[in-house]
Amino acid sequence: MTHHLSILTADHSAAELIAAISVTTFTQTFADSNTREDMDKYLTKEMNVDKIRCELQDPDSTFFLAWDGDTLAGFAKINSDVKADAPDCGNPLEIERLYVLQEYQGKKVGAALMNHCIAFAHRNHHSTIWLGVWEHNHKAIAFYKQWGYEPFGTHIFRLGNDEQTDILMKKVL
Repeated sequence: MTHHLSILTADHSAAELIAAISVTTFTQTFADSNTREDMDKYLTKEMNVDKIRCELQDPDSTFFLAWDGDTLAGFAKINSDVKADAPDCGNPLEIERLYVLQEYQGKKVGAALMNHCIAFAHRNHHSTIWLGVWEHNHKAIAFYKQWGYEPFGTHIFRLGNDEQTDILMKKVL
């Protein structure tokens, strides 16, 4: 475990921090498996400060920030807006992002964020939590399976110009 992990709900002032850690964690995880052009196109479009600021203002989105003392170690973004890919159930909650800095992986930061998301889902009467994970991200797939998530479908995720397959996974609460 980290020295002093705390998880806080982000407010609008966290947009720059979230954008920065988003770019860092996404690059750490996916740069070796994708072209620089596709990575740059995706990061510029999806992980810029203005887009994060809009997401922070969306009443259906919530960001949880995992702090190790005064260092941002990771974050999760949940979404209660029901999307077309959501499992067919009463009130699904999506974990849209769960990103942890490489140096904090294996130190229970991801587990703490997952526990926080599950507790939020229970408090808000969600019956299922779901997410999409790249079919080649075996480390993340194994993590989600450890938490009881099971595959229920796939969808296309566009990274720059590259169409990739995400495995959709769900956990019934």
